[in-house]
Amino acid sequence: MINVALLSKWHVHADDYARQANANKHLQIKVVWDENIERGIEWAQKLAVPFEQDLMKVLTDPEIDAVIVDTPTNLHKEIIMLAAANRKHIFTEKVLAFTVGECEEIYGAAEKNNVRLMVSLPRLTENYYLYAQQVLDGGLLGKLTTVRCRLAHNGAVPTEGNPNGWLPKHFFNKEECGGGALIDLGAHPIYLTNRLGGPVRAVSARLQQQAGFDVDDNAALIVEYENGALGIIETGFLSGGSPFQLELYGTEGTLLIEDSKIRIKSKKLNEGWHTPETLPDQLPLPMEQWVNSIIGEKVPTITETDVQGLTLINQAALRSYVQGRRVETTEIINIINRKKIGG
Repeated sequence: MINVALLSKWHVHADDYARQANANKHLQIKVVWDENIERGIEWAQKLAVPFEQDLMKVLTDPEIDAVIVDTPTNLHKEIIMLAAANRKHIFTEKVLAFTVGECEEIYGAAEKNNVRLMVSLPRLTENYYLYAQQVLDGGLLGKLTTVRCRLAHNGAVPTEGNPNGWLPKHFFNKEECGGGALIDLGAHPIYLTNRLGGPVRAVSARLQQQAGFDVDDNAALIVEYENGALGIIETGFLSGGSPFQLELYGTEGTLLIEDSKIRIKSKKLNEGWHTPETLPDQLPLPMEQWVNSIIGEKVPTITETDVQGLTLINQAALRSYVQGRRVETTEIINIINRKKIGG
């Protein structure tokens, strides 16, 4: 049995991860810590486990094998590095950190201490993504020219009961989040598009603040991939009824995914649009992959490359928006290298 500590209920998915942990026969929630004491006590009571106010007591407890981190994003690096130093396996909400350099430090600490680190990128396990990858790898679209991915909701649209919308107020705290719609909800289109597009050459970004928050609530990126393809990524907190969309365009075909509706047209298939009769089996969710990597040494399908690539796009996008220009990813890599030399 893997004894787990829950570290913070700050993120909206914290309850989901607690449910997944309770449903996994290899995991047992033993304790809750939260930077917000009142919230932590309430959550611990709901889960019928103790609350511990002292983080280091949790991390130095020899009975605790692993942690699930749902703290504010700006606390990720400090807390995850401490967990790794105390040889606790780590499951965490995306994004891992604000910069690629910080991600490298975290992975270095995990490797040094021989702990398993998993970042939750769940859409890489979905059957529609696996089908898209299968279609692309099978050459049905020819040479990939464009990937467009959109995921948006109305979480910041005011309602009668809540002038900020249904998202928690702290999701608009720039210091804690490091951004708004792009760094949170936009993570999913980013890591999906990265997987399909490959290594990134450059990013151009627009991060809008239509609702008056300190962070972006509507965002669009153009990503240039090294293979010549373009990625178009759209996200936001101000879209009522917006479907999830993933579109792949190539020299010999097109794949359109809108929520559960999937259509493909290809020169290598019969004329017209086709709906696939079957889809690939969904992969285990990130938490299950994490557990399997701990107990069975199974290599997860969600990789450090996926996690680093997500932060790379966010870091380049912010730089692009602030400076009003196209940013090549080599600029970010050069910053890391200069710091390594300087350090």
